[in-house]
Amino acid sequence: MLELEFTTRDLARTRLALSPLWEAVASVRILKNPREYGLFRPWIEQAGHRLEADGLDWGLLADLVPAPPRAIPLFVAPPPTTPLADLGIELAVLRATPVEEVRAGLGGKLSPRSGRVDALLADPRRGLAELADLVAAYWELALAPYWPRMRSLLEGDVLHRARLLAEGGADRLLGDLDPAVGWDSETLRVRHLFARGTRRLEGRGLLLVPSVFAWPRVFSITAPGRQPTLRYPPRGVATLWERRTEVAEPLASVIGRARARLLAELDTPASTTELAGRTGLTPGGVSQHLSVLRAAGLVVGHRTGRYVLYGRTEAAETLLAAPHRT
Repeated sequence: MLELEFTTRDLARTRLALSPLWEAVASVRILKNPREYGLFRPWIEQAGHRLEADGLDWGLLADLVPAPPRAIPLFVAPPPTTPLADLGIELAVLRATPVEEVRAGLGGKLSPRSGRVDALLADPRRGLAELADLVAAYWELALAPYWPRMRSLLEGDVLHRARLLAEGGADRLLGDLDPAVGWDSETLRVRHLFARGTRRLEGRGLLLVPSVFAWPRVFSITAPGRQPTLRYPPRGVATLWERRTEVAEPLASVIGRARARLLAELDTPASTTELAGRTGLTPGGVSQHLSVLRAAGLVVGHRTGRYVLYGRTEAAETLLAAPHRT
């Protein structure tokens, strides 16, 4: 059991943020152990196929995300410094990591180390630049097509937590995080696989980061010099990869049934040919509808080799998630 002790100042400084970098790093453990995470099967199959088709060597990332109980080195995915979900900012922080933090983070924790990790240790400045570039490339292939959907879920959880805070203060906010987390007076108790003992937040507050790929665990950071952080699964993560192909009539009346059907089909990114096969439309018809939807800011294309995969934008997610009244 990990116990986090709060003061009044800690409660005042507790905040929420999203972290695309952490999602990328946490997703690696899912890809490395696919049989343990059936909930993510649609994503595992599609992301794995795209990484293989592209030929991206993501071995360094895999080396830096060891199986439990070994910890992920803190410098690989530190707490976000801004509430904005901006991968570029987080990668800039990663590139600027002090050399001594890299060496301290790798010291003995990844033993036996691979040649790739040894190269990072030997030349941290160059290795950090290569790691940041690798994360960016991995993101484009494995996560960018899904990010609008993920972000919509994560931001929905942040709004939910904000409402709890407004309604009942810190007691409501901290008492409703996860079944593995319990709030009692001035102490947050986390049922943790590895971390033990009591940590005082010492006026730094707690950073709460909802995370799709944290499921089904809660991850914590209590290292000196870092913002104390709790990464927890958001509400609704179990339904994130479910297909939602029904067409909402009010939406169909506004943008047309064919376009509404295409939006519903894009629960997972798909090519024009795939969408034609699913919907019965001709490839040319699908292409025309996608052009209109793209111009309206409802879909976006992601190139993977010779193919372009289309995915919904956050605006489309909002439209589809909105309650429909008759």
